[in-house]
Amino acid sequence: MTKPISTDAPTFREAMSLLASAVTIITTDGPGGRHGFTASAVCSVSDTPPTLLVCINRDGKTHPHVMAHGRIAINVLAESHDSLSNQFADSRLDMTARFATGDWQTGTTGLPILRDALATLECRISETRDIGTHTVVFAEVDVVTLPKTANRGLVWFRRGYVPV
Repeated sequence: MTKPISTDAPTFREAMSLLASAVTIITTDGPGGRHGFTASAVCSVSDTPPTLLVCINRDGKTHPHVMAHGRIAINVLAESHDSLSNQFADSRLDMTARFATGDWQTGTTGLPILRDALATLECRISETRDIGTHTVVFAEVDVVTLPKTANRGLVWFRRGYVPV
């Protein structure tokens, strides 16, 4: 058995780099305009009612807009979206620059959704909880859009993209 090492922040982040995660772009729209960011901290909570959780850094540009609007779209990325993912992860870019590329449309609930995402889930926030540097958002799904064709997904693993 391997000898345990400390549980400081760098060690924890290293361990989490080994936890493969689907790559998504979380979007919202409201009085402050369209906002979005790349996230891999998204997971299913329940199918009755359909609920997801998303972890959002409270220091991020999109956080206050998500909290104010109360609605999010989760866009599950395909392998071809790696550069779009990088764009939405770049804190130096404003929202106009982030949304300048990608095939965006307005979803059923008025949220920006990526036309060629593997799936989009338009949600309303039902509960939040602040933990550490992040807000954990519980979001009930109102609309699911699935493509007619299947593509390979984009996964984050060992600090890089891996198509699956």
